[in-house]
Amino acid sequence: ARGETGAAAPPLTPDALATVVYTSGTTGRPKGVMLTHGNILSNAWACLQVVPVGPTEVFLSFLPLSHTLERTVGYYLPMMAGATVAHARSIPELGKDLLAVRPTGLISVPRIYERVYARLRSGLADRSPVFHRLFDLAVASGWNRFEVAQGRAARNAAWYLWPIMKRLVADRVTEKLGGRLKVAISGGAALSPEIARVFIALGVPVLQGYGLTESSPVISVNSFEDNLPSSIGRALPGLEARVGEDDELLVRGPSVMKGYLNNPEDTARVLDAQGWLHTGDRARIEHGRIFLTGRIKEIIVLSNGEKVPPVDMETAIAGDDLFDHVMVVGESRPFLAALVVLNEDNWRRAAARAGLEDGALADERARKFLLQRISACLHDFPGYAQIFRIGLAEEPWTVENGLLTPTMKIRRKEIQKRFAAQIERLYEGHEN
Repeated sequence: ARGETGAAAPPLTPDALATVVYTSGTTGRPKGVMLTHGNILSNAWACLQVVPVGPTEVFLSFLPLSHTLERTVGYYLPMMAGATVAHARSIPELGKDLLAVRPTGLISVPRIYERVYARLRSGLADRSPVFHRLFDLAVASGWNRFEVAQGRAARNAAWYLWPIMKRLVADRVTEKLGGRLKVAISGGAALSPEIARVFIALGVPVLQGYGLTESSPVISVNSFEDNLPSSIGRALPGLEARVGEDDELLVRGPSVMKGYLNNPEDTARVLDAQGWLHTGDRARIEHGRIFLTGRIKEIIVLSNGEKVPPVDMETAIAGDDLFDHVMVVGESRPFLAALVVLNEDNWRRAAARAGLEDGALADERARKFLLQRISACLHDFPGYAQIFRIGLAEEPWTVENGLLTPTMKIRRKEIQKRFAAQIERLYEGHEN
């Protein structure tokens, strides 16, 4: 800082500390994850063995570099491969930047894919029944083509429609993403298999992966040759994965952190004496593929003892373009309720179509309408995993106001604190 010269560079070995990355604190106080040079470099190298990237690739970066997914896969990995990285101006301008940069690679979180999917569905609502049929045919044709390429299906009649479906439907979708995408990685949270299916069918090569800051971060990812969207792929080369007590996914290998900075107690909770990282996620492993089945801590227990995974429900509800954000509540309560942030434009159009005057949310008919939309999203869930009351959050949930993490996951504790009074009103008149 004083401009001194001649200071010796510290000796660097693979075990030397490279960075301290603080977790977003979605499940407690933020913790400083200590990652070494060896952790990060081994992770980037292993990713390149599964998803090849060369010097001709162009990435469009829009996730914050404070997030380990973007830092390792969208920053260090392109350096290692000699690829180019363009930085988007902002999330609101992402659509324009996709058209300007025309990336071949995209690293994203599910929320971005969910938003694009919701816009697709919203656009379909205003189109003719003929176009609806064309869209469904395009998805069926593209999906059969994908499944045949994966060796999981035989050609059916839809397979032969692809050339015309591509020209009439699929190219319109891929052009909005720049028209050159060779790989679209989804990580940071679970991507709905239905959303992945639609994108893949229409020619957007989505590969779902999984990881934690504590593992630098990638643990597993699907490959082009072995892509099963309902799974999070296979463990990266050099990483071991197994299922432990309570079906918890355990991981061991060169990308696992040194520990939490000045926090030996929490380090001992997640990193055992044999070097296994306890992820906190439930999983099953079949033929080497990993399938997530839920979070160990993120379970709502109703007053009748029924256990409900809120994230699965929230993902299903967010597939409806009326809802920008959703949080399911009901811990120790007699039933489940939801706090939602509506998409103003889509709500105005839907309310007009349903004959709801000015889209007035105070109208009890509006709340019944929204509950019906939510119920339609949850038709595959058990009877007790249904929403019986809805609260409308007028304040948007953003990274800036502390209600979303940098990867656009909801901060449950912050939302519960900010909207505590409104949540209580959802249960007025009901005994636990």
